Amino acid sequence: SPPPPAKKIASSHALLALLLLFTVCFQSALASSGMFKKFGPDEVKDKSKVKSSQQRAIRQAIQSQFPNFEPYMDQLMPKKAEIQVAKCEGKVNVVMIEGEPLFYNLRDGPYYPTLRVVHKYPFIMPTMRVDAGAIKFVLSGANIMCPGLTHKNVVEELAQNPVDGNTPVTILAEGKEHALAIGHTQMSSKEIIDVNKGIGVNVVHTLNDGLWKTIKLD
Repeated sequence: SPPPPAKKIASSHALLALLLLFTVCFQSALASSGMFKKFGPDEVKDKSKVKSSQQRAIRQAIQSQFPNFEPYMDQLMPKKAEIQVAKCEGKVNVVMIEGEPLFYNLRDGPYYPTLRVVHKYPFIMPTMRVDAGAIKFVLSGANIMCPGLTHKNVVEELAQNPVDGNTPVTILAEGKEHALAIGHTQMSSKEIIDVNKGIGVNVVHTLNDGLWKTIKLD
């Protein structure tokens, strides 16, 4: 017989609490990880080719997460190409083809493209733009505070291109065409504008960090 309504409600509340806990832990890990500041071959604990079923799962996860990228998937990750995964310090997984890092994730979290992939396919993710004064801080790996996204020179673009919270994003800089970082939103673009304090985006990968300098993991 079906459980009483009270038990159903309790179960729903418990599930929501677990999901919230996972999100908080995942974002906390991002905020404290400095994911690729010291990345390099010495950080790789294990590197191996993955089974065909796992390759399909990785491709499907990336396609599902980045629907705009689906028509170009075979260009970057041909179906006949063998996918390798490098398991690195800090529970970071790097997805590679022929040793070239293409995507990565933390634990079982969402995938992010490398900046080299983003420079080839700039439409792959939603974008946010920081003002010129924030550039040096972002490049140092600092998380992006809301005022860096709501400066008068960039806030209109933020308002016109809404982004949800808890979402991987490309970070552009005022006056620049190419991305300087990859991040993960702590709050939605609307919340960033309305609250205008605290961390708006956790930075996970930047130009000239260890991952950028690692063109191949042989």
